[in-house]
Amino acid sequence: MPRLPRPIAQRSAKSAEGAVPRTPASPPAIHRADTYARSPTYLQYDRSPMPVTAMAADYVPGHVTKPHQHPNAQLVHAVHGVMVVATAEGQWIVPPTRGMWMPGGMVHWIRMVGHVRMRTAYIRPDAAANLPTRCTVLGITPLLRELILAAIDIPSPYAAESRDGRLMRLLLDEVMLVPTLPLHLPRPADAGLREICDAIVGAPDTALTLAQWGARLGVDPKTIQRRFARETGMTFGQWRQQARLLSALEGLAAGAKVVDVALDLGYESPSAFSTMFRRQFGVPPSGFFR
Repeated sequence: MPRLPRPIAQRSAKSAEGAVPRTPASPPAIHRADTYARSPTYLQYDRSPMPVTAMAADYVPGHVTKPHQHPNAQLVHAVHGVMVVATAEGQWIVPPTRGMWMPGGMVHWIRMVGHVRMRTAYIRPDAAANLPTRCTVLGITPLLRELILAAIDIPSPYAAESRDGRLMRLLLDEVMLVPTLPLHLPRPADAGLREICDAIVGAPDTALTLAQWGARLGVDPKTIQRRFARETGMTFGQWRQQARLLSALEGLAAGAKVVDVALDLGYESPSAFSTMFRRQFGVPPSGFFR
């Protein structure tokens, strides 16, 4: 079976002007599937009867997919560029050293930071036991990366006991072994908390304290703190720091200098930002994407 051409996303008007729109905190209008997910090219992958299928797609900077879903789980990986993946539950940033596990049936949309060369594996829910059931960012080992790239060239259908079938089973085994990573920004359901979160995402350098937010919303700061813990599993300070971290990763991915990212996020100095970044990720900002 001949390999199908890779679909290339069309440049939007905003991306043509050089602007990179931020992922909206609230989902845009929901569609059953994105344009590409409805096309015959994609249907044979995300609805394949085979346990695993894989395909490639390239996107221009700033492209945002419409909200869509797939019947099978999706392991989204970019060999180049950074993706910001969002659902109603929150958003995740996915650099080239990571992959995003998206369960089947989960409505999501993706914004591309830089030129993105996406490589996706679609995995049937019954392909293996104990597959992840929640959205999560996974570490992509060199082996898993090569397995995904090799899977793209495997035509469907393939025999379970063939070389192709064994390669797909090894891909599944590797998915079960890779670690999950803290690149998630949960989105609360409470309207007051969403107002706070949307403001922070829109302006990560905001210096408003919890007490100031309480005065603005007419809510006791302790109540806000309890709601943050209940709905996001984080304190207000932890959520704000995570929002700044993900914004920093996006800026670094787009080529911004560390000093500019640090100052844009409200840090007094690049060294203070680098200390916080290293504490969270184990590497300095300058070394994350290497």
